[in-house]
Amino acid sequence: MIKRAIQNELALVAKEYPVVTISGPRQSGKTTLAKMQFPEHAYANLEDPETRRLAEQDPRAFFALFPAPVIIDEVQRVPELLSYIQVMADGTDKRGQYILTGSHQLPLREAVSQSLAGRTALLELLPFSIGELAAAGIEPTRDECIFKGFYPRIHAESVDPTSLYRNYLMTYVERDVRQLLNIRDLSLFEQFIHLLAGRTAQVLNLHSLGNDLGVDGKTLKQWLSVLEASFIVFRLPPYFENFGKRIIKTSKLYFTDTGLLCYLLGIEKPEQVMRNPAFGQLFENLVVAEALKTRYNQGKRPNLYFFRDNNRNEVDLVFDHARQLMPVEIKAAMTWNPDFLRGILHFQKSIPTAVKGAVIYSGELQPDLEAATVLNFKRTGELFQ
Repeated sequence: MIKRAIQNELALVAKEYPVVTISGPRQSGKTTLAKMQFPEHAYANLEDPETRRLAEQDPRAFFALFPAPVIIDEVQRVPELLSYIQVMADGTDKRGQYILTGSHQLPLREAVSQSLAGRTALLELLPFSIGELAAAGIEPTRDECIFKGFYPRIHAESVDPTSLYRNYLMTYVERDVRQLLNIRDLSLFEQFIHLLAGRTAQVLNLHSLGNDLGVDGKTLKQWLSVLEASFIVFRLPPYFENFGKRIIKTSKLYFTDTGLLCYLLGIEKPEQVMRNPAFGQLFENLVVAEALKTRYNQGKRPNLYFFRDNNRNEVDLVFDHARQLMPVEIKAAMTWNPDFLRGILHFQKSIPTAVKGAVIYSGELQPDLEAATVLNFKRTGELFQ
């Protein structure tokens, strides 16, 4: 069993709150984590039709069958249960009694905020990080990291990545999208996902996407919100405080997992990664997702941004750490080049609160320079503690 970095934070909040809510993409390991951390808890899965029917029709009977302490999987399927959990949580001094998981961020957060505000800790579990695999003695190469991605079954059960992502996408579109959206033409939605894959690590341009698909902007925003709510993609906001109109203020888009991204791009084996025209974007996506996982695994807000002005001065990643801004450049190259520092130096010169930056790249040479620390990509997590 591969230990999850979030376990320490989960153990901590379970001693402080009566309810803990773990959200994340399907198959990211939420159930395994909950059962591993709380082996004595009862377990109910609301994906099971009979269990869900009981919860919907007779909540009191449901909680008689699954009394606290209990793990309830996919709780967003029956949000009415949360009102009952609220009453029961208020009636006990015990902590960690209700461990809830969910795969749809938006409906889950809305339901939790209405019924369990102040009563639950909120954690987000993404697929494995590079650091988690390394701690378990699993060290794939750069291109294997990008191609395989980090869903647990690929590494714990040696499942073929292409097969897993094909089925994952099919299941996601057929089941989850139908639950969240009333889409008549699912093939058009699938085209949308494929077009987004070709634009990963780029500033999001919905107008261009709309022209390519023949779909209006309102519909695209709705589709994008569903992809975000299901943890398929995430947006990296721009840092533009105190810069006014000179700064790009549109978010960049990334996929939560590079394995799914490779599948969407038609990459069928690790050897094809470096030859793909989107190789630089794939590597950037890998690093940004690793930074996001590191923050989530500590139970912290991401505080991650990018910087770009109208003169094309750019920094791939900006980490806001207690109002100190660390600029980070991401380069897929294996050979160190001092030119990698250009964006960092401009950022440090322009922003008074900028601190020593970092360059994350594929090489092994890791000089500690005055302007920036230079790290191999496998050490990404060290920067965002």
